[in-house]
Amino acid sequence: MALPADSLAFALLVAAEILARVDGGESLSEAISVLGDTPEACRAEAREIAYGSLRAYGRSEYFLQRLLHRPLPDRQVEALLRAALYRLDTEPATAYVVVDQAVEAVAALAGAFRGLANAVLRNFVRQRNALTAALDGDEVVRSQHPRWWLARLRRAYPERWQEIVAAGNSRPPMTLRINRRRVVLAAYLERLQAAGYPARQVGPDALLLATPVPVALLPGFADGDVSVQDAGAQRAAAILAPCAGERVLDCCAAPGGKTAHLLEVADIELLAVDIDPARAALVRNNLDRLGLSAAVVVDDCRTPERWWDRRPFDVILADVPCSASGVVRRFPDVKYLRRESDIRRFARQQAGILDRLWPILRPGGRLLYATCSLFPEENDAQIDAFVVRQHDVIRGFEERLLPGAEHDGFFYALLHKAV
Repeated sequence: MALPADSLAFALLVAAEILARVDGGESLSEAISVLGDTPEACRAEAREIAYGSLRAYGRSEYFLQRLLHRPLPDRQVEALLRAALYRLDTEPATAYVVVDQAVEAVAALAGAFRGLANAVLRNFVRQRNALTAALDGDEVVRSQHPRWWLARLRRAYPERWQEIVAAGNSRPPMTLRINRRRVVLAAYLERLQAAGYPARQVGPDALLLATPVPVALLPGFADGDVSVQDAGAQRAAAILAPCAGERVLDCCAAPGGKTAHLLEVADIELLAVDIDPARAALVRNNLDRLGLSAAVVVDDCRTPERWWDRRPFDVILADVPCSASGVVRRFPDVKYLRRESDIRRFARQQAGILDRLWPILRPGGRLLYATCSLFPEENDAQIDAFVVRQHDVIRGFEERLLPGAEHDGFFYALLHKAV
């Protein structure tokens, strides 16, 4: 059965494929690639359903377990029902349309489950209030975060963990970074207002949009006047404050937001290193759009003997791999894919990166350690251990940003190398 490309049924079908791929272990950034082969008419809706379903960790699964007598043998059909339950849960006023379109989508995917889908979804509509009230007794479903994650947040932030959880379940803000080499912030703000996109300044180069806008509609985006980058992520360039002529290394650089920002604020010689060829290509693409230039190398930053030319760096940005617990509202699949044991693995990897980069920083130079994690093992505890291992570290400015209305969660530690 062919579904109209602009129908809710088609959007549910596409969202279900994304959810099923994440269930199978793919990251959301990989799974979302299916949208590239999807008619434009349904992309935005399919994306919203997929992201929303993942952000509401455990909620649709909770409903489905109570509406089914036994687990479904078909992962795609289960994912489609989860997507439909998310839509019914968040937009109950459209229940009739959602049920009708979801049943059509199931029929197109696996006709044998059409009757079951119809019964499950109609039962949810009838029992919604009771089911919603019942889930309040399940902390994981109510908070929409894994149990181990909640325990770590409680230990680290006993007074603010609930605030952090609420932020993680919210839709992320959309913040722009003006390219100061091309435009002035005040002038660009006027361009946004004239285009009907109200915004306000939240940083030296940062403008927070009142509501998200497709990037193609942003004035001057294609010409490199502006980029999309969280205000918290923009703090890296402000803290490092590179000076003209400095030799800068950006490790784990992809997709290139911080790379570009460093180049926008000063005339520097920059080398960007990333281990992933596809993601390194994103760095090059971003630089090309912005009219910026840097050397981009595909390699492991822990093996500088393969790519370092033996000239010490004045500045190093170590934007290390981490749990991404501070940006989970942007990458909600992390709540499904991450395991508690991963935190220790990330901590070992981060320590290895610091130890290998420190020798190639010149005496008197500075290194900025950055994560988008909320967990202490990846942040201040990592720095505590590093200064014990290295005798010539001078601990400098540190900043912990918790996710909120204006930015995501980040940790920054500026380290100086003794002369």
